[in-house]
Amino acid sequence: MSTTTEARRLLEPAITALNGIVLGKDRQVRLALACALARGHLLIEDLPGVGKTTLAQALARVLGLSYQRVQFTSDLLPADVIGVSVFDRERSSFEFRRGPIFAQLLLADEVNRATPKAQSALLEAMEERQVTVDGVTHALPEPFFVVATQNPSYQIGTYPLPESQLDRFLMRIELGYPDPPHERELLRGRDRRSLLAGLKPALSVEALKVLQAAVPTLHVAEPLLDYVQALVRHTRDSGHFEAGLSPRAAIALLRASQAWALLHGRSGVLPEDVQAVTRAVVGHRLQLRSAVDGDAATDLDGLLLQAVPVP
Repeated sequence: MSTTTEARRLLEPAITALNGIVLGKDRQVRLALACALARGHLLIEDLPGVGKTTLAQALARVLGLSYQRVQFTSDLLPADVIGVSVFDRERSSFEFRRGPIFAQLLLADEVNRATPKAQSALLEAMEERQVTVDGVTHALPEPFFVVATQNPSYQIGTYPLPESQLDRFLMRIELGYPDPPHERELLRGRDRRSLLAGLKPALSVEALKVLQAAVPTLHVAEPLLDYVQALVRHTRDSGHFEAGLSPRAAIALLRASQAWALLHGRSGVLPEDVQAVTRAVVGHRLQLRSAVDGDAATDLDGLLLQAVPVP
């Protein structure tokens, strides 16, 4: 990757293709792409029927990634995700049969409808990009990208994701209802499934790997690092949150900011890049104290971004 201009040239067709499938959600589309560029994992939390699964399928097609979908249910077992060892009588040995997790993009659909035991099947895979079965470690494909969808916690039959699981997701986004013009376009237009079937890759896997490798190399000035540290320190010292951001969360915020900058053709990270991704990166990692009115999703700008001056 010679220039960030070249990166933007490669990524614009992908953004255009995704916006043609998921209408009126350009910001969420760009956040999802930035998450993939930063080699993170994405959690999409929203009501059924707003396009969560459609976005995941579109990402797989546009990025040219192999794709598997697992419907998480209350009776799902870890082996249903990872795979299982089966005894081969002819060879008198066990043979590992790979589960759907061995895909470049895994859609964990309605992940919070499975029990914590089944949810834990993703932990090692998301962090180490490998799985261990019967003492044998199996590497996962590269790139490896988990997109999980989650229904609101007040809906029947959901299990809240533990903090350790939430922390494995680089970003959490919400799609929300479409605005009236785009909803009218959905009503008048072709079915999204038929559009997905005809969607062609806009980016090769090799090009995606090159872009992912370019993200950590983007220039980060010392004042920008000061800003990231000030944001993190404010979550720890302000008293608004039950617990402050961890060092891993700080690294995630910086890496996502670099990916957002690359996505927009910049060679260095600006404070605006940090602000653009902050809610998606830290919203699911912070919990407001009960004495603070509102919630982190709606008040994060006021409690964090507006409270910490830009250098």
